[in-house]
Amino acid sequence: MGGSYVRDGRAPLPLKESTSRVMSANKGKATRPELALRRVLRKNGIDGFRTNWEEAPGRPDIAFPSRRVAIFLNGCFWHRCPYCNPDLPRTHKAFWKRKFLQNTRRDKAKRRALKQAGWQVLTVWECQLRKSPQRAADRVKALVPERWRLAR
Repeated sequence: MGGSYVRDGRAPLPLKESTSRVMSANKGKATRPELALRRVLRKNGIDGFRTNWEEAPGRPDIAFPSRRVAIFLNGCFWHRCPYCNPDLPRTHKAFWKRKFLQNTRRDKAKRRALKQAGWQVLTVWECQLRKSPQRAADRVKALVPERWRLAR
């Protein structure tokens, strides 16, 4: 990695520069868990989805537009998983509480907008996917009709 690292100023200065680098490297699209979910869906014959489809309210991670099915794959840390309850960072607690509250409010608003537009919405949590990829695929399969599945 060449050159020096430049902060964007949106978050408080962490105690270690390495922490800042790690946090800034987090991606919003095509994350490892998203790629894993797509892989398990295809393995189960579920295809024909769009990723990060901007024409749907809230730009779901996976969408079946003609079936009006939206799937969000939420990272446990960033979206505050109710199943594994990740710890808060030890420093800058007020910042993180505010940040996580904004994230969860935005998640609820996205779900509400999709439901009001007639979409079915499913949230798959990162820890659920890690624990049982097949169960995650089965939950999607229950919402997606047979004809959207690949011939096996």
